[in-house]
Amino acid sequence: MGTTSLLTRAQGLLRIRNQLVRECLAELLATFVMMTITLGSAAQKIAFFETKGNLITSYLGGALGVMAGIYTAGGISGAHMNPAFSLAMCLIEQFPWWKFPIFVVVQTVGSFISAAAVYILYYDAIWHYSNGTLTVSGPQETASIFATYPADFVSVANGFLDQVIGTGVLIVVVMGIMDNRNKPVPKGLEPVVVAFLVLCIECSMGANCGCPLNPARDIGPRLFTYLAGWGPEVFRWVEGRGRGGD
Repeated sequence: MGTTSLLTRAQGLLRIRNQLVRECLAELLATFVMMTITLGSAAQKIAFFETKGNLITSYLGGALGVMAGIYTAGGISGAHMNPAFSLAMCLIEQFPWWKFPIFVVVQTVGSFISAAAVYILYYDAIWHYSNGTLTVSGPQETASIFATYPADFVSVANGFLDQVIGTGVLIVVVMGIMDNRNKPVPKGLEPVVVAFLVLCIECSMGANCGCPLNPARDIGPRLFTYLAGWGPEVFRWVEGRGRGGD
């Protein structure tokens, strides 16, 4: 009885009553879950297969990561996990503009923390695979575990258009799924349908740039790799350096 009372008191003390704080923590957790699964699946290529061609594992990880993130916090923050989606929600007046910059920061921080977690998880594999040198290009590059890089043949303009189209398709279909006037998705299965949507986009539009579809998914981990030792090259568009896959 004493233990139960102690736990009840602890829960009361730890309970967060501020709605904005609750939403931010939920969004942070959802983004962290999504990104940890996404980046962890990308790290499999060096931990087990030691090849840059394991795209199926990466694509599945990205899709399932989105599903897990939505189930984690969809009922609290909406599990946006993506500044582009938050912006779209603001444009249709389903999300207040004053929350937009807050969510963008939270989503980016969540991605940054997940990159750090995956780096720690696969620390030995990364250093073994890279022969002790963290690089963005070359046969032993490891930066593409964390952020996406363009294929050799992709120009800046084509890369920009690639992301506009891919992210646009994602947002349009998600909005259609959310529209009650449209053909409804069985209640509770919305995250599964969104995961299949992400997988379809990755399989059909991932060849150019790895299909990040999410500014926070790219900026947070890229910033982490810059600070963790990969250097400023992670922010440069260098033609011909190749891409290791998402």
